[in-house]
Amino acid sequence: MASATKKVLVPIANGTEPIEAIVPIDILRRAGAEVTVASIEKQLQIEGVHGIKLVADALISDCADTEFDLISLPGGMPGATNLRNCKILENIVKKQAESGRFYAAICAAPAVALGSWGLLKGLKATCYPSFMEELSSYAIALESRVQKDAKVVTSRGPGTAIEYVVALVEELYGKEKANEVSGPLVMRPNHSEEFAFAELNSVNWTCTSKPQILVPIANGSEEMEAAIIIDVLRRANARVVVASLEDTLEIVASRKVKLVADMLLDEAAKQSYDLIVLPGGLGGAEAFANSNKLVDMLKKQRESSRPYGAMCASPALVLEHHGLLKGKKATAFPALCNKLSDPSEAENRVVVDGNLVTSRGPGTTMEFALAIADKFIGRKETLELAKKMVF
Repeated sequence: MASATKKVLVPIANGTEPIEAIVPIDILRRAGAEVTVASIEKQLQIEGVHGIKLVADALISDCADTEFDLISLPGGMPGATNLRNCKILENIVKKQAESGRFYAAICAAPAVALGSWGLLKGLKATCYPSFMEELSSYAIALESRVQKDAKVVTSRGPGTAIEYVVALVEELYGKEKANEVSGPLVMRPNHSEEFAFAELNSVNWTCTSKPQILVPIANGSEEMEAAIIIDVLRRANARVVVASLEDTLEIVASRKVKLVADMLLDEAAKQSYDLIVLPGGLGGAEAFANSNKLVDMLKKQRESSRPYGAMCASPALVLEHHGLLKGKKATAFPALCNKLSDPSEAENRVVVDGNLVTSRGPGTTMEFALAIADKFIGRKETLELAKKMVF
């Protein structure tokens, strides 16, 4: 039965931490799960923390009679409190526990939701560091990055989200499937090390007060990469403009997550940016490469010696394709590195060459975003930021 389709529920609310919602949706769909994203609000669209907008597949009331193999609660405040206060969701998760099926939570949600509902009694669990004391009144609180006990999996924060979901895949489908799914993610091998990036031809990245950063998105963009970049850079106090290349603000990303941009690219193009940075995803990268407006903006960015960057499929399919890597060292998604004219630094997870920054895949996105933060706000503040995200 290991290959039977598994049904997963990911509830979201205003104030949900987007990374902790999107990473599970993305990776569980890669594993073949049928994931329902359910809004506990009165409408499908929610606004997560850091202003990231998501559109759910259904309202939570539509899910009350469905049987799920797994329910995964994202954290974020006040998102976790909003989840806790939703009676329909509470009943769904309690029914899940009673019937001996998997349930899971990350960040604030293990303490704020599962704990307060009495669903962690006598179990080992973990959560976001500042909620550990609250958790200890409901569970055996441990400082693990991911904690499994019986049918419950808990985890600590945005920086542990990928490990958390790989553990969920293993619970649902077994070790072999977990390895198969985690391979292409290019996961971080050692979490005890300080994050680092390869830097060549070092130059100072300057900006007036807050860095102004453009993140374009399109149908087929990799949602994990887009969400992590936007989330981390807004935490670093950058003004991030998310621009849709489509005719509408809403785009459907590579694993069918619906993201809502701040504005269309035509509007975004009226401003100038300290950095333009492209997430990956095959369909998204192709849309970027075919956008004359975006390519023109990238060329002007390079000509004026202002920073630009890309990750995953985008360095090879966009930057290389349009001559924007000439004389530069870069990396890309492993399967596309053969398209780079100079792949000599491609084994690095993040490469900064002067005003250019590139990276490899979903599992390197946080390092990519932190490297950008490092260039704009400095090492000390960036390490503090990494620590807050439990990275």
